[in-house]
Amino acid sequence: MADTRMDSGLGSLFQADRKLEGARQFGRIYTPDATWLAKAPPEPVIEPDLPIVDAHHHLWDFPGYRYLLDDLLVDLRSGHNIVATVFNECHSMYRAHGPAEMRPVGEVEFCAGIAAMSDSGRYGATRICAGIVGFADLALGDHVAAVLEAEIAAAGGRFRGVRHGAAWDADPVIGNSPVASGPGLYAREDFRAGFARLAKLGLSFDAWVFHTQIADVTALARAFPGANIVLCHMGTPLGYGAYAGRRDEVFAAWKAALADLAKCPNVSVKLGGLTMRVAAFDYLGMPAPPTSEELAGHWRPYASTCLDLFGADRCMAESNFPVEKMGMGYATLWNALKRLAAGASADEKRAIFSGTASRVYRLALDD
Repeated sequence: MADTRMDSGLGSLFQADRKLEGARQFGRIYTPDATWLAKAPPEPVIEPDLPIVDAHHHLWDFPGYRYLLDDLLVDLRSGHNIVATVFNECHSMYRAHGPAEMRPVGEVEFCAGIAAMSDSGRYGATRICAGIVGFADLALGDHVAAVLEAEIAAAGGRFRGVRHGAAWDADPVIGNSPVASGPGLYAREDFRAGFARLAKLGLSFDAWVFHTQIADVTALARAFPGANIVLCHMGTPLGYGAYAGRRDEVFAAWKAALADLAKCPNVSVKLGGLTMRVAAFDYLGMPAPPTSEELAGHWRPYASTCLDLFGADRCMAESNFPVEKMGMGYATLWNALKRLAAGASADEKRAIFSGTASRVYRLALDD
């Protein structure tokens, strides 16, 4: 079987043909099957007027899998009131030339161009890429300052911070972050020197770890209490590989670690992004996608725990598209997230779906 994965970024988790024998595996990104997605029964949009800031999505052009502005627009027009989006790094459109540490600036330049197109008003009312979270190698230490300053300059006022994934597990089946060569990245002296530069510039930090590493984020948050830290994908509880069949054990460990992290007031959490990691349903083998009610049932224990521990003012909803598109359509995803927040007050819903993301990522949506 040919290996079609890219060599860095989220592309390192990408496999272009989900039908290849032996290729079906959780923890990898596959091109969504449009025929399979079309088998989902249509659902009325829940609370269609509720403003939403999609706090985490990607744009990319991997071999065999393109998800650019036109593709995102199709999803944005599925019925929910998406007022703005926040782009999150995925090794998209890096510069081909120049110093290696400066190449991620290309991704920021690309997103700034998409944002400028969106701001023209010719592509709808959604403020696409209103916030840009890029990548800079914080392990460069003090030298990362030049990269961050270049990204700020490239973003046209939209650069909000960096995601530097530390997600790593010894089980080779899991599929680790390509910028985490082993455990303990966030505790390293060189990384923390770079993190200090990031925080000094007033930029946010998106932390991507597996559930076994949440304590690393807690230690980082306590070492830098003034830093603005966002935990991606509810802390990424794992449900496959070495963690298959251990759901209750994983949940208990995840919840205990998350409860300690929630004591850090400088940390917020994104609700969503569980599809390919928690492995709650077999999107690689099901005859049709789950309904929003079924999806909410799979994710409710995790989302409810996050809301209980962090509160609505420190929780923000994310699509994680097009990664989640392997398992459901955009309209179904947001219906499921709205079902998960059904017991919240009107003010709490505004926080979860737009207010928290707007505040944390400092989005100016009224200008």
